Amino acid sequence: MAEKRALVTGGSRGIGRAIAMALAGAGHDVTIMGRSEATLAKAVSEGVARRSLALDVTDEKALSKAVTDSGPYHILVNNAGAAESAPFSATGLELLRRMMAVNVESAFTASRAALPGMIGLGFGRIINVASIAGLKGYAYVSAYCAAKHAVIGLTRALSAELVKTRITVNALCPGYTDTDLIANAAAAISAKTGLAPAKAIDHFARTNPSGRLITPEEVADAALWLCSEGASAVTGQAITIAGGDP
Repeated sequence: MAEKRALVTGGSRGIGRAIAMALAGAGHDVTIMGRSEATLAKAVSEGVARRSLALDVTDEKALSKAVTDSGPYHILVNNAGAAESAPFSATGLELLRRMMAVNVESAFTASRAALPGMIGLGFGRIINVASIAGLKGYAYVSAYCAAKHAVIGLTRALSAELVKTRITVNALCPGYTDTDLIANAAAAISAKTGLAPAKAIDHFARTNPSGRLITPEEVADAALWLCSEGASAVTGQAITIAGGDP
């Protein structure tokens, strides 16, 4: 596949970093986006991407301007996201709005900004990193589940609009994956319950039918395939990478 220009949000660590590295390894010109200039600079120095953009993806104007000014892009990976947990009785609109802003609105804004460039290039791949939580419900993360379900709805609606173009839109739905998000969740569980973090991580791993955590590289391999010419007929899909979870 000829070199394409790619933008990966949340690209300095975890799944985003793995996807950026996979794209760069395949010969693509990759830009990563994130909040920490220092973390982004380190990732670029390590060969994860050629350049970086530091900003908060929940800042609509800044995100739209950055994508427009630095584009056009053939590939957009909307990976930036966050998760917070709380009983539903303690989940207020502020928490819901935070989850929607970082997980859904950022993908919406970046896609809107990138789309004119893709149309001009005559080629586009939009990949939204959702979650298995976008396909089923989990206790104590109602706001997060709602946001990830919305990401999949956005994916399917936009793909329907673009189905007669060479632009595809798909979502990846990883199960519990070996990232900072899981480590932080395990630490939070440990602080609340006294359970050792390693045991909490083991619980997450056993929740996947395969009995182990998904690796970021496994998610990246799926993303790389979706960016290929061979996946041109694949659009509007929510692809699970969850060790057997349907």
